[in-house]
Amino acid sequence: MDTPIITATAVRRVEWVDTDAAGHQHNSAVLRFVEACEAQLFRDLGITSYFGQAPRVRQEVNYRAKLWFGQEVTTEVVLERLGEKSMTFSFRVWGEEFEDTPRRLAADGSFVTACVPFGTETSAPWPAEIREGLLIAAS
Repeated sequence: MDTPIITATAVRRVEWVDTDAAGHQHNSAVLRFVEACEAQLFRDLGITSYFGQAPRVRQEVNYRAKLWFGQEVTTEVVLERLGEKSMTFSFRVWGEEFEDTPRRLAADGSFVTACVPFGTETSAPWPAEIREGLLIAAS
């Protein structure tokens, strides 16, 4: 079942721990920015039961520009599709204006999570409170 778009945005700075030896973001930092924004989306909706039962089963990242220590970053996560047992999201990570560099898209991509209830290792339909919360937010 396709849903209308639900979007979350998070702003933070590139910290020293987010960089590699070359001084720009480590590839894993983008994924942490996206995960933090995803968590904000569900916290803002009051859907805390999502956490711990929604592992990623697919992830794709296109790295487009470097992010530097101290640079402000804006991450946007969009719920594109709510399926019976999975969700598909897209994301964009923007490096805000920094020193002599204008605002630009640093990374974009998509990821899919599946519902894997606590104590199991197989997918199952999303619990009613998650589906209903998302459908209400999308309407």
